[in-house]
Amino acid sequence: GVYPDRARAARSPLNRPCMPPDRPPLQPRPSDVLNPRFLCTIQVVMGTQRILVIEDDPDIVELLQYNLEREGFEVCVAKTGEEGKTQAAEYRPSLILLDLMLPRTSGLDVCRDLRGREDTKHTPLIMVTAKGEESDVVLGLELGADDYVTKPFSVKELIARIHSVLRRADVRPQEASSRIERDGLVIDSDRHEVLLNNEQVDLTLAEYRLLRALAGSPGRVFTREQLIGQITAGGYMIAERNVDVHVAAIRRKMKETSDLIVTVRGIGYKYKD
Repeated sequence: GVYPDRARAARSPLNRPCMPPDRPPLQPRPSDVLNPRFLCTIQVVMGTQRILVIEDDPDIVELLQYNLEREGFEVCVAKTGEEGKTQAAEYRPSLILLDLMLPRTSGLDVCRDLRGREDTKHTPLIMVTAKGEESDVVLGLELGADDYVTKPFSVKELIARIHSVLRRADVRPQEASSRIERDGLVIDSDRHEVLLNNEQVDLTLAEYRLLRALAGSPGRVFTREQLIGQITAGGYMIAERNVDVHVAAIRRKMKETSDLIVTVRGIGYKYKD
């Protein structure tokens, strides 16, 4: 091949390097035009979305890399938490897939570190967990993860979740406005008013804050503790089960559209994406 060193590296997904976004593009030779490695490099330069996979299991890495690249993503791989934090800063991924069970540094510690840094605190992040780690999922979401999948996972579902999280990331600046409109629901913060199919919905202050938090980030899973923070604005404490009472009241008032608020068993709630 034209690039024997790169060809050897390409055989192992664990050794495939990530290209810094400011690296200049390579100039193709005639024999390179149909070379998948060269086309992958050109895609990065042209702005292909880049996913950083922080995972130490080579079989899962190979599965993810193959399917994500088929979907059109550029994939960077880190085998440890420390390597993942370094690559997150250097290569500025569009999204991070983070395994919680990493050698030496736990995924939760990596998540906490990434959310505490200016350059990565807003980078979309999906946790990959083993079944039976419900408490870790809750903690990860509270630390700022955008979503989670459990092993063994469906590749199709994972890719759908990735697209969903990336869409939410794209609209975050718009959602910061004083008005939210979707699915016939209008939440106007300036007027402190909620309309559903052009009819006013009378909500308590707690219900209003909770609904706005959910509708403002459709598809994002909120833990009950996070929703308590939205309801109280940090001013006082309420029991977690009070969140369930408020959600039940909102659903009654939303009537036939009550299914827009989805229960995530063992975790909390989300607004249907």
